[in-house]
Amino acid sequence: MGIVVAPSSVWAILKRHGVEPSPCRSGPTWAEFLAAQARGLMACDFFHVDTVFLRRLYVLVFIHHDSRFVRIAGITSNPVTSWVTQQARNISMELAEQTHPVKFLIRDRDTKFTASFDAVVAAEGARIIKTPIRAPRANAICERVIGTIRRECLDRMLILGRRHLEAVLAEYVEHYNAHRPHRSLSQRPPADSDAASPTISDVDPARLRSRSSGWPHPRIPDGRLM
Repeated sequence: MGIVVAPSSVWAILKRHGVEPSPCRSGPTWAEFLAAQARGLMACDFFHVDTVFLRRLYVLVFIHHDSRFVRIAGITSNPVTSWVTQQARNISMELAEQTHPVKFLIRDRDTKFTASFDAVVAAEGARIIKTPIRAPRANAICERVIGTIRRECLDRMLILGRRHLEAVLAEYVEHYNAHRPHRSLSQRPPADSDAASPTISDVDPARLRSRSSGWPHPRIPDGRLM
């Protein structure tokens, strides 16, 4: 009839009637899949950094879903097929030393990820999971860590070149993996995610005090806290 229906309208109608997108109309949801396979799940993505000399550098980052452990695979100004494939080989050798193998690798449909990249990953026994088109939320954990790297590190300094960027990211990733606490890990850093949570013992209730938002409590005339 010549009427163009927006994809968002189709999605809203299907969701209102409880119909899942094809071909995933049965089985676990995406969130259920991520939760069930988190221990053997890893995600990767590219992000770019512009230097002070207006040169664009591309960074390939990997993150483990269960531990939030971050790996910077490499930095280049020209992510050609041979370079991307070599980074897949390098990361495969690092993952071979792990106790728990990676079963799934989530990536988007960027053309930088070539068939040879997928072949190297598949040779290690991992299955490539491609996110839907224009759906960054399907790779939310990797997108979130890229945002964290930008906000806490790269947005606060000027990058001179590739070597400078490598040094900056190496230091920040060391801090991220070994020291930065995560709420999803009970305030433990990714490197210590398997360690038991510290326990608090010998607490004297009489010495506990409460403060609200950092402001001192008003006092009543006899000096006690209100």
